[in-house]
Amino acid sequence: QDYFESYISIASTVPSVLCLIGNFLLVNKVPASVRILSSLFVMLAVFVVITVLVKVDTSAWTTRFFALTIGCVAVVSSASTVFSSSIFGLSSCFPMRNLQALISGQAMGGTISAVASVIDLAAATDVTDSALAYFLTADIFIIVCIMVYLLLPRLEYSRYYLSSQESPSLVSVLPDSSVEDEAEPGGTANSSFLTGRAGIPPLCPILQKTALLGFCLFYVFFISIIIFPSLSSNIESVSKSLGSPWSTKYFTPLTCFLLYNFADWCGRQVTAWIQVPGPKSKLLLALVLLRSIFLPLFILSNYQPRAHIRTVVFNRDIYPVVFTALLGLSNGYLGTLVMVYGPKIVPKELAEAAGVVMTFYLVLGLALGSACAVFVVHLV
Repeated sequence: QDYFESYISIASTVPSVLCLIGNFLLVNKVPASVRILSSLFVMLAVFVVITVLVKVDTSAWTTRFFALTIGCVAVVSSASTVFSSSIFGLSSCFPMRNLQALISGQAMGGTISAVASVIDLAAATDVTDSALAYFLTADIFIIVCIMVYLLLPRLEYSRYYLSSQESPSLVSVLPDSSVEDEAEPGGTANSSFLTGRAGIPPLCPILQKTALLGFCLFYVFFISIIIFPSLSSNIESVSKSLGSPWSTKYFTPLTCFLLYNFADWCGRQVTAWIQVPGPKSKLLLALVLLRSIFLPLFILSNYQPRAHIRTVVFNRDIYPVVFTALLGLSNGYLGTLVMVYGPKIVPKELAEAAGVVMTFYLVLGLALGSACAVFVVHLV
């Protein structure tokens, strides 16, 4: 139970790496609509199964149910990776304001989920009914996504910008309003690159150009996933023994999940107005490496239970609150900044492929970080 979050992190990130590679290889051969709809239907099928199992008594087969849960997480994460990368590729045909809206919506997803969790914690009386409501909501939203996507080609606005996409295009992940050029239908630079491609883009020039930024992106998410949620969710209030609702019921949902997701969203939003340091600045690498300090800060907070490191240095509730806020802000700001820089430092015709490579660095950081999180939790 103490390592449940770590196992979930591994199951959700490791398969994503493999799916990202597969999506890169198939992106010029399988239309975006096929990849998007198939991934949505896979997610819907898994969530329907999970919804049905909510009311099933699994106390007699907990080990098998745990394995089934991990398997469902792996399948959903794989489908989600294909969906998100494909939808970003499709969005590259639209103006930057649409891409910025997509980024904001993605970043706010975690915040909305955390808010819903707190509201549910305050209002719900039965945990089973609460879980059923969560999964039914997920089922409904996936169905709505399928319906909205099917309506997309019928909109005149969409047809105007999608008219330049005559064949499957490479995905571009986390585009931002800072990107210099907006997609224009029929534009020579974009349409010549988006159409008529059947092979795989050259990796060597992209890897050479994005090596430093790729490492920065990898390390940002490597540190973040080690700490959140495996470490941060097990930090308890120092006044838990008093039995107040704040110290027992609301401390972790508010100071861990809600605060981190909100800070991450704020960090991403800031990149729309401020983009410093630059892609070649040594300060960027220094700031990324400086985030390593968060690891001992969280370990020396009131993490419970502790098996090996008995010392608690930061024995006030304000410390993990400040640490979590800074962790989320730096993750959102530096992660988005590096992701935006990646496609901008390569030739324009390789920008989308660079976005795919940067995404691989991101997912690789999440995968290795989630694996290391298990070791760190055992160490503490």
